[in-house]
Amino acid sequence: MGFELLSFEEDVLKASRKKPVLVDFWAPWCGPCQTLGPIIEKLASEQADRWSLVKINSDDHQDLARQYGVKGIPAVKLFFEGQVVDEFTGVLPEYAIKQWLDKALPTKAKALVAQAEKLLEMEEEQDAIAKLEDALLEEPLNATGAGLLAGLIVFADAERALELARIAATGEPRFMALGSAIEHIAACSNRTDLESLQNEKGFADYLKAVEAIRDGKPALALPLLIEVLKVNRYLDDDGARKLGVALFTVLGAAHPTTLSYRRTFDMWLY
Repeated sequence: MGFELLSFEEDVLKASRKKPVLVDFWAPWCGPCQTLGPIIEKLASEQADRWSLVKINSDDHQDLARQYGVKGIPAVKLFFEGQVVDEFTGVLPEYAIKQWLDKALPTKAKALVAQAEKLLEMEEEQDAIAKLEDALLEEPLNATGAGLLAGLIVFADAERALELARIAATGEPRFMALGSAIEHIAACSNRTDLESLQNEKGFADYLKAVEAIRDGKPALALPLLIEVLKVNRYLDDDGARKLGVALFTVLGAAHPTTLSYRRTFDMWLY
C-alpha cells in the first residue's frame, strides 16, 4: 500500500522532524481497522503536503504498541518532532478525521500562539501581542490566538477585541466567558446614557470608573467600582459588580491588578 513501516526511527521519529507523521496501529483481523484504513489512506494522499502516513501492524510490532500505550485498535497517533502530539482510538467518519487533523496538525500560527502564551507567563505582554498579530496574519480564524489577543487589547481597542472574541468563541470553552466579559466592557465604553444616573449615590465614582476603562486603565477603575459597591450596590442595575467581574475575567486570576483588588471587591458583594 506504500504506507507500511520499514524503520520506526527513520519513518516516524526522524521524518516527523520535517513533517507531521500520522501512525495507524492496526491488525489484519481487526474489522474496524479495515474500515478506518482506506479513509486515512485517502486523506494521506489528498493531504500529502501536510502530513505523511505510516501503518504499523500491532501484531508484528507489539513492542511499539506497548511503548506507545496502544490498548485498542485502530489507534491513530500524530507524531511531530519525535513526540505524540495528539491521538484518537476507534473509527471516525471522514469529516470528523478532517476536523481532528485541522485541530491537531501543527502550523506556523499555532507555534506563534504557543510562543505568545510563554511570553504571557513571563508578563511580556507587548512581545506576546506581536506574536499573536503575526499568528492571525497567518491564520485569521485561529480561535486561541484571537482569544488571547482580544483580552490583551480590549482596553486599547474594544471594538476589535469584540470581533476577535467572536472568533475565539468558536474554539476553546475558556473563551466563552472572556467573550461575554469583553462584550460587556465594550458596551460600557460606548455608554452615552450615564448622566441619567447622576442623582444616585456612587454615581461620580461609577462615571470615573467607566472613563478609566475608556482610557485603558483598569487598575484605576477597580478601586472606584469598590467604592460604588460600598454605597450603592445596585446602581445601574448592579453595574459596578457586573463591570468589575468583567474586568477580572479579562485580566485573569494571576494579573497583579486582580491580586490587588479581587478579595476586597468580593468582600463588598456579600
